[in-house]
Amino acid sequence: MIMDINQIREYLPHRYPFLLVDRVMEITIGESIVAYKNVSINEPFFNGHFPHHPIMPGVLIIEAMAQACGILGFKTVNKMPADGYVYYLVGSDNVRFKRPVMPGDQLRLEANVIKGKRGIWKFACRATVGDELACEAEIICAERKIA
Repeated sequence: MIMDINQIREYLPHRYPFLLVDRVMEITIGESIVAYKNVSINEPFFNGHFPHHPIMPGVLIIEAMAQACGILGFKTVNKMPADGYVYYLVGSDNVRFKRPVMPGDQLRLEANVIKGKRGIWKFACRATVGDELACEAEIICAERKIA
């Protein structure tokens, strides 16, 4: 199932400049997701990170993976932000950065469900550029009803 940016915006409450998923290429409900972030020199963080050698901050790579996890979580439980729900990034374990992500890169975001119980989800995540691993992590998200 492919999701374009308009469909993604229905499942993520994030907006520019913090929406970090551009397209979903594959999703298997309750199991896995493959999404993409197109990294452009126009990203606001490149002004300061670093002006003469721009690289995407690692925390934003983690956030992009977490946003992909949020889409998978919402689709799995058949809920949406419009229903009053949000997925919070509540933890990350075993985070490793293997290569810098730079303008012009297409960041492939992969997440596989490790387990889900009572609204707490743990995912095995990878972010790659081409065949190269950029980051891997276990990400924990929590589903919450907001007022």
